[in-house]
Amino acid sequence: MTIYSKWGKAHLNWLAELKMQHPAQHIALTEYLDAMEDHEARVKRIEKAIEQCCQTSRLLPVIEALQALRGISLLSAVTVVAELGDLSRFDTPAQLMAYLGLIPSEHSSGGTIKKGPITKTGNTHARRTLIESAQAYRMPARKSKAIRKRQEGLPDDVLDIAWNAQLRLCHRYRRLIAKGKNHNVVITAIARELAGFIWAIARAVPIVAAER
Repeated sequence: MTIYSKWGKAHLNWLAELKMQHPAQHIALTEYLDAMEDHEARVKRIEKAIEQCCQTSRLLPVIEALQALRGISLLSAVTVVAELGDLSRFDTPAQLMAYLGLIPSEHSSGGTIKKGPITKTGNTHARRTLIESAQAYRMPARKSKAIRKRQEGLPDDVLDIAWNAQLRLCHRYRRLIAKGKNHNVVITAIARELAGFIWAIARAVPIVAAER
């Protein structure tokens, strides 16, 4: 996502054509717009460098496959893989969820067990990425043009997992919200299940053996 992509070209053109009452105001606006363009160009350069670095990674198949999921583009997939490494080291999706600190904490006293907030243990960066990605499941399941492009050339089993993830997580979000659950609690629950689908996709694609 670009820095100001949600504004759209029409909005940027409107800003550039604004007539300010004082010359100093127009100078300030121009400087702001120039600064935004500079930041946009810098972000594009960094994204391009990251994309190029991925081409030599043995985990490239996983990075590409994870982008089949809604809410996970190149930077999200790279972040997950860079922070977690080879996901095959987790024997079950529950282990990955626990490592990410996305499981509820537990307080036990005698025969009483109380569930609390998520543990927030493990990798903060990866957990935050999944929380952000989970926001994409607020809307009904659909394959946008961007998702279809990211899915080009991927194995059918990966595409099936990604679509099943949409069907389940979009429905689960609506159901939990309808029950009156807090939005942040719901998004966290979606992120936890998204981790399970990430685990499934990572196990479904072959990884290039590391050179010795």
